[in-house]
Amino acid sequence: MIKKRVAVLISGRGSNMAALIEAARDAGFPAEIALVLSNRPAAAGLELARAAGIATVVVDHAIQGPDREAFERAMQAVLEANRIELICLAGFLRLLTPWFVRRWHERMINIHPALLPAFKGLDTHARALAAGVKIHGASVHFVVPEMDAGPIIAQGAVAVADDDDAATLAARVLTIEHRIYPAALALLAAGRVTVVDGRCRTEGASGAAGHLIVPPI
Repeated sequence: MIKKRVAVLISGRGSNMAALIEAARDAGFPAEIALVLSNRPAAAGLELARAAGIATVVVDHAIQGPDREAFERAMQAVLEANRIELICLAGFLRLLTPWFVRRWHERMINIHPALLPAFKGLDTHARALAAGVKIHGASVHFVVPEMDAGPIIAQGAVAVADDDDAATLAARVLTIEHRIYPAALALLAAGRVTVVDGRCRTEGASGAAGHLIVPPI
């Protein structure tokens, strides 16, 4: 099997990065985590990646100053030098310009802690609670120039408890993130995801089974 070479971009602890690394240890996984890149030298996830034997690079956005495209050109040079084919954003706290996004059209994915298109942006768990939703979750989507707006590859949901706060809900959603992100990457790397009229189609996917109803009826 020829595995796709993947770069994971992080800014912090990299818990989703760790889930991707663990999944890619499986010989049958169609992608390898070839590089972890961070815009912050002190990102805790860098040490985790090094301990796993994965190459790491820091492209410090602060050095580039306000020139966002200069920062992205530096990242692009690193990605090209490492023959990267796919990108996973995992807590990468930089808004990417259209210049960069278009170069990775349908080859760059992100995990968002909400059931898109609901609750785009930040503070998703607190906003979900304030809205009174009964079901919350996470989405893996292609990155497009508009924030959190790309075609959705996979989603996972959890029930919202009456006594949840943002922290307890975030912890439960994080377990879903760690399940669906590796699964979505595997689908993409295996060539099973296509975008038709702005929607993702998954080759070989069967119809969804079961229901999540809250409160139970």
